[in-house]
Amino acid sequence: MTTALVSAALAATSAQAADEVKIGFVTTLTTGGASIGQDQEKAVKLALKHIDNTMGGKPVNLIMADDGFKPEVGKQATDKLVKQDDVDFVAGYIWSHVLLASRKSVLDADKFLISANAGPSPVAGKLCHPNFFSTSWQNDQTPMAMGETLNQQGVKSLYVMAPNYAAGKDMVAGVERTFKGEIMGKDMTKWGKDAQLDFSAELAKAKASGAEGIFVFYPGKAGPAFIKQYQQAGLRDTLPLYTVFTVDSISLPKLQAGGMEGVLGSVSTGHWGPDLDNEANKKFVDDFRAEHGTYPSFYAAQAYDSILLIKSAVDAVNGDLSDKDGMRAAMKEASFASVRGDFTYGNNHMPVQDFYSRKVVEDTDGNWTTQIEKVVLDDHQDTYASECSM
Repeated sequence: MTTALVSAALAATSAQAADEVKIGFVTTLTTGGASIGQDQEKAVKLALKHIDNTMGGKPVNLIMADDGFKPEVGKQATDKLVKQDDVDFVAGYIWSHVLLASRKSVLDADKFLISANAGPSPVAGKLCHPNFFSTSWQNDQTPMAMGETLNQQGVKSLYVMAPNYAAGKDMVAGVERTFKGEIMGKDMTKWGKDAQLDFSAELAKAKASGAEGIFVFYPGKAGPAFIKQYQQAGLRDTLPLYTVFTVDSISLPKLQAGGMEGVLGSVSTGHWGPDLDNEANKKFVDDFRAEHGTYPSFYAAQAYDSILLIKSAVDAVNGDLSDKDGMRAAMKEASFASVRGDFTYGNNHMPVQDFYSRKVVEDTDGNWTTQIEKVVLDDHQDTYASECSM
């Protein structure tokens, strides 16, 4: 093949690639965190269905990637998306340690990175970046809302438990930042490949501490394991349960099937709930339930929003993916119909939004779900925004 023909072939390939929007979505599709990743995948595909798989007049090429619940595997998956698949956007990331391991691969390649869950403090502060956006929260914010909820409910003392990794540390820091009472004890348990799932010793310590409540953060399979042992220990009436990212629409059907009634009435906090009263959320929840028979989780809600955020950027530049400035400016406006309702972006590209207290209840059909009680943090910006130089 002559040089001219080779050049023509390369140009044709490039033109063909530019005729689609390539999105890589990194999540956990195997191992103990697979149920979360699968919920996100369902939501991403529903979002693409709702927008007719089109952004800026171009079809979307979605490439799902599995991080295997490991930072090194997540980075390898991200590297492939960036270097081999040459995606325009990389979204997803459940786990803070996976996001932290992968971020440079995306940002150094001048791609856009959209976190649909993880919000470790460094990326909100000193490691903030013009091409990084979140459709979730900064890790500390949800437990900060819990601390304020505890204050409003008159709780004076607390026992704290969380896994010992980046997000776990942020969750504990968040609740300690706003809770005005006394921390009677704290356990940071093993996480990762051999994550601790037997909490009997810690629950005995919590019971003996005399605390008025117990705060926990245990995502994935650790959550149901904790709830089961909490109920078996008979602590519902003596040590009320307060959680973040532990009791959700993924775990509740399993807890209900197992008769884990200790979770009913427990309190959590968050920026979203399936009962939020706005048109976008009603359509999302109704269609998700129609397709899958369960309520979507907040993981799903954030993944759904990540696709709509990307669409808002691509639509704004009429599909011209080379216009990075235009897409960045569009995303900063947050001008899409989010399932959480209206929100804005802070200087660090973390959402400034409301946080609610939520209670586990039984709906009219007998299904366990969460119900929003009240706003506890209004238009809240994360603590680390002041450390961001943008």
